[in-house]
Amino acid sequence: MTPRERLKTVLRGERPDRVPVAPDFSNMIPARLTGKPFWDLYLYNDPPIWEAYIECARRFAIDALMDGYFRYRWPGDPADPRPWERFIVYRDAGRIVTQASYRENGRRIWQDRVDVFYIADPPTHGVRPERIGLPAVPERFEPVEGVQSVDHGIAGLRRVKRLLGDQGLVGVFFTSTVIVGNEEQLFHYEDHPEALEALKERRLEEVERRFAALTAMAPEDRPDFLCVGGSGTLVLQTPGFFRAHVFPAVRRAIELASSAGIPTHVHSCGPERELVRIFAEETDLTVIDPLETPPKGDCNLADLKRRYGGRMVLKGNLHTTDVMLRGTPEDVARAARGAIADAAAGGRFILSTGDQCGRDTPDENLHALVAAAREFGRY
Repeated sequence: MTPRERLKTVLRGERPDRVPVAPDFSNMIPARLTGKPFWDLYLYNDPPIWEAYIECARRFAIDALMDGYFRYRWPGDPADPRPWERFIVYRDAGRIVTQASYRENGRRIWQDRVDVFYIADPPTHGVRPERIGLPAVPERFEPVEGVQSVDHGIAGLRRVKRLLGDQGLVGVFFTSTVIVGNEEQLFHYEDHPEALEALKERRLEEVERRFAALTAMAPEDRPDFLCVGGSGTLVLQTPGFFRAHVFPAVRRAIELASSAGIPTHVHSCGPERELVRIFAEETDLTVIDPLETPPKGDCNLADLKRRYGGRMVLKGNLHTTDVMLRGTPEDVARAARGAIADAAAGGRFILSTGDQCGRDTPDENLHALVAAAREFGRY
């Protein structure tokens, strides 16, 4: 089987020729392997990070479940009417800081946040300038020049699917399990419950609108699956908060996708055991990852397989620091054999890592994970 065929088979709940293997090297490892400053990819799209991911997937010959790296822009989504321009307001040998502004009545209005692009790390977005020693209104600035144009519409999605080809499946974000990603948002919704209720309704409307756009696409242009998760769902959101305010839109998205025969995917690092239970018992979610072990998460792969492995595809869960980053290839192979023993029986399992592998994860450890799937991942 090709990686694409293997993944489509496992997502249907059937057994492919072997266990698929899809380590989450996300963006740091693909960016490192280009040999370029990370800001070339994240700021200048040279190349875009999803192209680096595809090249990395080919290099390690994985079964690429490409979950949301290409940011598809759904038709009908509201756009900010303000004519924002992005400027470089600070740079040194290790970072570039950008800030957006627009002109109104002859006066330049500056955004109250900046984005920090690093030479060897992913960017940090939405930082208050005073937190990094910069003024709210920059004293000097220069335009960001040389950004490569990227099509985020259907033509761009077609291109990404063509580039990935038989190496795997392309997913795009449809909705999210996260609406609170920092303390400031948490306090805002605590102080303004009416805003929370309005957001809940907007999210439901967004799901319906996006699904209408999806069904209007030619079948060959549609994404292979829909991403409906979000990092750290239960970090700042309690299970009760998630169920009351976030889950309705996610549940509706899964219901609509299932009716159209389109797989759905949740990625949520951190505590996830309760999420697995909710999705397995109350939805037709197709696949969930990364099922992190303690202390970063709270998942036991063998236990989840016993409880829910007949209802959804489990994807995980080798420890990204103890095993993938600091371990030897032998450690990786041993952990991979254990995960296969815990969760491969009967299918519905993708061998992967417990969240994104760190930038300096040795290449030989990634090769060892792929090799272990080929050697030990037979049913």
